[in-house]
Amino acid sequence: MHLPPELLALLRRPSVCFLATSMPDGSPQLTQTWVDTDGTHVLINSVRSHVKTRNIGRDPRVAVAVSDPDHPARYFQVRGRVVETTTEGAVEHIEQLAQKYLGRPYPWYGGRDEERVLFVIEPQSISGTG
Repeated sequence: MHLPPELLALLRRPSVCFLATSMPDGSPQLTQTWVDTDGTHVLINSVRSHVKTRNIGRDPRVAVAVSDPDHPARYFQVRGRVVETTTEGAVEHIEQLAQKYLGRPYPWYGGRDEERVLFVIEPQSISGTG
């Protein structure tokens, strides 16, 4: 499924994003996160030890909601699967995201010893409003 131009534009901006994963008991887990795209997939950067990473390892089905920072009622929902979780390029990617969202280098909130991972999400359903 192709990402529409309007969604691509939001993914390339410092847009508000929420990632939904499933806990072991099936209950939802929601995290606000930075977001990006490679033009085909939705990209999310995280830390190996975080709950969302464990959830995705068990069940790769996710949902992402991305809203326009200038008009929060305008948003897209992407449901899909994490088709790759990789450490390759994840540190460089978090630095790119920090420039996009903060305008400065990543502050390494949890320390530089945290192992960064990159989730590559293949969209299976896209909807939106606004």
